[in-house]
Amino acid sequence: MANKMKIKQGDLVQILAGKDRGKQGRIIEARPRDGRVLVENLNLMTRHTRPRPLRDANRMGGTQMSPGGRIEKASPVDVSNVMLVCPVCNLPTRVGIKVKEVKGEEIRVRVCKRDGCGQEVDR
Repeated sequence: MANKMKIKQGDLVQILAGKDRGKQGRIIEARPRDGRVLVENLNLMTRHTRPRPLRDANRMGGTQMSPGGRIEKASPVDVSNVMLVCPVCNLPTRVGIKVKEVKGEEIRVRVCKRDGCGQEVDR
């Protein structure tokens, strides 16, 4: 069930629900098949790892070890829990699609649906 998402990699988004509600961050990775996005430095989870030898370590100087301990990394957030931040009005907004005619070709452009703004999100 791959849904078309109106949010892409590199967009600035605001978290709407969860422990990081109200915080903003850039999208690192978009996963349309799962309906999830990875937001930079938000929705962090802690993973406890033990030190392990690296697989392709060179033979000079013995084995190299990957460090162990507590590693924090971002976990995916559902797309319904994030909202795009308009680059013009700097407020979270719903995203609309407008078809533009450029050199005889139709181009789909994302626009801000906030009242009084209506500017293009894609530059």
